[in-house]
Amino acid sequence: MPAVQSLVPETAILERPPAAPAGLPCLVGLDRAELTAALAEIGQPAFRARQLWHWIYHRGEQDFAQMTTLAKELRAALAERFSVARPDVTKDLQSIDGTRKWLLRCDDGSEIEAVHIPEEDRGTLCVSSQVGCTLTCRFCHTGTQKLVRNLTAAEIVGQVMLARDKLGEWPSPKDERLLSNIVMMGMGEPLYNYDAVAKALKIVMDHEGIAISKRRITLSTSGVVPMIEQCGAELGVNLAISLHAVTDEVRDVLVPLNRKYPIAMLLDACRRYPGLSNARRITFEYVMLKGVNDSPAEARALVRLLEGIPAKVNLIPFNAWPGAPYECSSAATIQTFGDIVNAAGYASPVRTPRGRDILAACGQLRSESQKERAADRVRRLAAEAMA
Repeated sequence: MPAVQSLVPETAILERPPAAPAGLPCLVGLDRAELTAALAEIGQPAFRARQLWHWIYHRGEQDFAQMTTLAKELRAALAERFSVARPDVTKDLQSIDGTRKWLLRCDDGSEIEAVHIPEEDRGTLCVSSQVGCTLTCRFCHTGTQKLVRNLTAAEIVGQVMLARDKLGEWPSPKDERLLSNIVMMGMGEPLYNYDAVAKALKIVMDHEGIAISKRRITLSTSGVVPMIEQCGAELGVNLAISLHAVTDEVRDVLVPLNRKYPIAMLLDACRRYPGLSNARRITFEYVMLKGVNDSPAEARALVRLLEGIPAKVNLIPFNAWPGAPYECSSAATIQTFGDIVNAAGYASPVRTPRGRDILAACGQLRSESQKERAADRVRRLAAEAMA
């Protein structure tokens, strides 16, 4: 694998507003009611919360002193009591294909990843919902990492805001955004952290703030069936299903959650997803694994499974990592598989691998960081032993 390096100037990585005192409560991640309550505690009327909302979520301001529609005394009081901090950036890497990945450190030292993928007609941010993951999907690198904890709404919204910081995209633009779409496809299972994810996405969708439409947000799940309908009813975002197999026998191995919620149960929940139509299709993610799930017979079985569901199928060439248990299907095999699915009326684009030179596949950069720290500890202990 090519050496990983940052193509972003170091000065850009280190630029940040004046630091707030450590330990102050952060206003990022608060919804309107919570922001109103926080200001009420310091004697401020409700309309101030709307002004502050504008500065935090529309303008992305990180320095209270610059929030000039607020009285100077209030700005000073806010700076003494609160912060509007983002997660710390420990690595900021840019691929030769334009993909940009941030390794972020939370207040407790936990590390998460966010990835920005620029395309001709959009710019998509892949957002994490957990530190690690509990699902142990066999083809997913994050699945090799133990679940540490759920992320808070502040940490989820903070990824979006940090990406806007780095892309220089404040105030929130109306058109031609570098960050136009969000996919909850980073580390973790979003529906196992639903409350925080829902709160964060409602903040992101608010039209007076970050203002990204629900039609430009996709939530990907491995199949937490009881939460799928609630997600559609309350959030109305696009749904993606991490399917990857057409039989329970194979999916039980690839996606162990299938043992609890098998394929028939999962697809039934998909058919009931609120707002589903030919204009709003469910995306089925299907990673192409050589000799495992990529035969023409399995393509035809997939078509039968999806009958009656407005859907498209994303075919994903497997992005291997050292020690991975699978290999990627050949280009010819992927083409044959896609042709069968497409001929049945389901769009089946092949996802172009992005950011391989910066470990952009989910969880890879965090694992690399953990290996680096472990190696540093070994070297330190060795040096102490030699002293």
